[in-house]
Amino acid sequence: MEQNIFDDPVFFEGYKALRETDDNLNVLLEQPAMHRLLPDIKGKRVLDIGCGAGGNCLDFVNRGAESVTGIDLSEKMLELARENCSHEKITYLRISMSDLSELKGGFGLVYSSLAVHYAEDFPRLMREIYALTEQGGSLLFSQEHPIITATVGGGHWNYDENGNRVSWTFSDYQRGGKRTVKWFVDSVEKYHRTFSEVINAVIAAGFTIEEICEPVPDEYALQKRPELVKDFLKSNYLIVKAKKLSLLR
Repeated sequence: MEQNIFDDPVFFEGYKALRETDDNLNVLLEQPAMHRLLPDIKGKRVLDIGCGAGGNCLDFVNRGAESVTGIDLSEKMLELARENCSHEKITYLRISMSDLSELKGGFGLVYSSLAVHYAEDFPRLMREIYALTEQGGSLLFSQEHPIITATVGGGHWNYDENGNRVSWTFSDYQRGGKRTVKWFVDSVEKYHRTFSEVINAVIAAGFTIEEICEPVPDEYALQKRPELVKDFLKSNYLIVKAKKLSLLR
């Protein structure tokens, strides 16, 4: 089972405060790209893995989903979801990514925003997601980019003589496995996998990859936060859209 860091009071308050701003990277980079890649979910059952405070679950209902199941390991996040994003079509469950076999399949979309890098056994996760996805259904997930997760202890920026960022240094890229970092608190655990390991696990599970996205700031994002021009030097997120093709073609 993945680490339940989101129920740590200090981490939770820090994360909650970050996500309540309108100029964080999720809002400006990751979510616009995820919205663009969403398939038509009208009349579909949707599974949101790592649903957090439930904002995406409510959005899926508004987009016409038949039902939405949001799962998360954090009880604190689920409390927020039930308080602020409840709906008769949404069911919130406290389930780990390692316990997906507890769910009944037939989902038209399995969705996950910035959660899968906390899963230790990514190939198993992909296989279990494939089993839960209906024929013709879609998988859409985002994660921290392997460039970000690679370095033990974290990477760093390099600057020119005028103090301008010119490059990003990272290491340990080919050494997969657990990384322990500081984010609001010490000892936050996540897992590094190379780009090829991520993509090959999706393919090996049986999915056909439709699109890969490494989002960069658009004009709106740069207006909100001009310093995000630095994100043209490295990728923060990796987004994968895949499909479980029907057996009947």
